[in-house]
Amino acid sequence: MASSSTQDHQQPFPTSAPPPTPSTTTLSSTSDSAATDLLSRLLHRLPPSLSNSATTPLLLRRRSSLSTTTTSPPIISFTDVKSSILSNLPVISQLGFFQLVNHLILPELANLAESDSADIFNLSTHQKQQYFPRHWPLGFDDEDEDEGDADSVFLDSVCSTESTELTLSSLREFTKEMNKVGLAVVEVLTCALGIRCLGLDDPGAVNSLMWISDVNNDLGEKMVGSGRFYPYVVGLHYQMRKQCCNLLTDTGFVPVSCEVGSILVTIGDIAQVWSNGKLKKVWGKPSLSIEEGGNNATLSMSLLVTLPLESTVSPLFPRAEIGGTNQTENHEKDVQEETTRERRFNSFSFEDYAWRVYHERVPLKDPLDRFRNKL
Repeated sequence: MASSSTQDHQQPFPTSAPPPTPSTTTLSSTSDSAATDLLSRLLHRLPPSLSNSATTPLLLRRRSSLSTTTTSPPIISFTDVKSSILSNLPVISQLGFFQLVNHLILPELANLAESDSADIFNLSTHQKQQYFPRHWPLGFDDEDEDEGDADSVFLDSVCSTESTELTLSSLREFTKEMNKVGLAVVEVLTCALGIRCLGLDDPGAVNSLMWISDVNNDLGEKMVGSGRFYPYVVGLHYQMRKQCCNLLTDTGFVPVSCEVGSILVTIGDIAQVWSNGKLKKVWGKPSLSIEEGGNNATLSMSLLVTLPLESTVSPLFPRAEIGGTNQTENHEKDVQEETTRERRFNSFSFEDYAWRVYHERVPLKDPLDRFRNKL
């Protein structure tokens, strides 16, 4: 599915290399980034009356547009996932999310995985940093408490750790099963769109990342979640209990409520590029709705089907169906030129893009805008 493949399928992310630096970074862009971070912090503290200003960051402006109507995502049965997604594709394309039912992941396994995740966050900060060293994007991420963000840990598809004390066996099994579901969804979704299908026998095309966050319930916010963003194709979020959450879409925050035991599937920015803009996207992971005085769970686990860092991202088009042998070369050239003119996005480096959106945190605008073609 990705435009470039990884050399080592068993090691989806680098574990020893220093954090990557975008190839386009210069002294000037570094200064711009510092100014953006300062502006973001200042704008976080703007009074509500100024939240709709043209200079207000994307996240804050969309937070102010939060709908009061809770949406129940379209229900897709995993037992008949191909026909179900195909028949609901127009709605899914417009919403950017749906809920998956009749999957094979048992609630008991999800509960045990949540318990394993809680064990991680019960460790001291020193232990978290020691057991889950930071090798971007993997490892323990201690967020800035002044920004009201969550502590997170980013794990690879086998939930690797430097600890011999933490077994995490249930979390590993849960991640494995979620990954199977995620790959199947990507395969069916891309086939339904008519673009090149991702075969499950092509493990180098995508990578998976388990993103676990622990939100401090003392923050006093009614809607909280990790302030980080990481690009992905689809995100899978198991619904442990009846609790509303909020999704940041292209048009603002959308409150959603799913069936207990279902999997909320969100379509990410990479899928939007692959579909050449046909799919609406969701930014980051769901934000939990916190009710005053309620017994709210603040631990979230999200499986992201994403790309190897060395990938190149670009719209994917189906190969031309050739009817005759004498027109093969010319026909393919004509089709290629036509699809190039129709591209809504230019190709870009996934590593540079992921680094930018992860560290920008509060984007001033849609980070994909810089890659859009002005048709």
